[in-house]
Amino acid sequence: MAERPKTAYRTIDARPNAQSLVKPGELVDLVEVTPLTLADRRIYNQLLENAWDAIDKPVTHVISKSDLRGSHNSNDRVGTSIERLMSAIVKVRVTHEGEDAIERVQLLGGNIETTRRDGVLEYEIPPRLRKVIKDSTVFARLQREVMFALSSKYALTLYEMIQKRGNLRYRSSEKFTLEDLRGVLGVPKGKLTSWSNLKLRAIDPAVAEVNMLSDYVVEIAPVKTGRRVTHIELKWWRKDGAGTVEAERELTFSKVGRKARMQSTTEEVRPRPAWLDRMGAALRTETYETARLRHPGFDIYQIEKEWRAWAKGKEAPRDPDRAYLAFFRSFAENNPL
Repeated sequence: MAERPKTAYRTIDARPNAQSLVKPGELVDLVEVTPLTLADRRIYNQLLENAWDAIDKPVTHVISKSDLRGSHNSNDRVGTSIERLMSAIVKVRVTHEGEDAIERVQLLGGNIETTRRDGVLEYEIPPRLRKVIKDSTVFARLQREVMFALSSKYALTLYEMIQKRGNLRYRSSEKFTLEDLRGVLGVPKGKLTSWSNLKLRAIDPAVAEVNMLSDYVVEIAPVKTGRRVTHIELKWWRKDGAGTVEAERELTFSKVGRKARMQSTTEEVRPRPAWLDRMGAALRTETYETARLRHPGFDIYQIEKEWRAWAKGKEAPRDPDRAYLAFFRSFAENNPL
């Protein structure tokens, strides 16, 4: 009997949880024809999450306006964001009849907002976008705390790009044309037109924030054609246990003083860990979640540190994720809480 072909894992099968939400990869690397704000992007991520259980179906979704307001007292910002999202046209890279294609879609369909301050928003996901989401097989898992801590739309977009790519095996960099990067970041036309301005005003602050608050270290290096910067190379790697703890600790602090702390550590970018070259790609997010579920009470990053110390000098495992989980199981058995 012939073996059945493996079905790709679908994005809509991924589940949000108390700490994180899921965003289809096609909606991470989209190009905004109509630029959005940081508030727009956050609210849109919340609308996607709220609709997730039936996001590929032609139904109306309902969410409390207070969930979208956040710490703000007024609903005005929510209404303005909803109107921008309704009018926003974006370009999404898709596969159409076996060929790469660009699909232009609206982000948000018709909706009704009750006028009470404690009212609700009823909204729809447009049909074409539902199909894009249904067909998606790549996604970013976004940590809520990080999403709400980032202070610019450029930082949030860069964070989403890294979360989409962070679990790729045997790959830790990607090149973009400068034009493509500007499109994905949502830089308005006519703004930050030179590389120096784009780097100073958008890229450097975004990289600093993502490096401080996320699980990854990010670098964006210019690539020149002749004398002009025409491309960039985006590089990423997962932080070690100590770096992850530092990020989690920073998220517990007040935003007051964060900019000063960021500036004081900007030059202290973590070098690429030697084990990333020795052992292949960094561990996947799912591996840490599996370890946390199997061994509650243990410090998963400290155990990772123990594992890497134990593995030093040994032959690199073919599957670091399985090797880590096997080490963790043995460690937990020998060191019960």
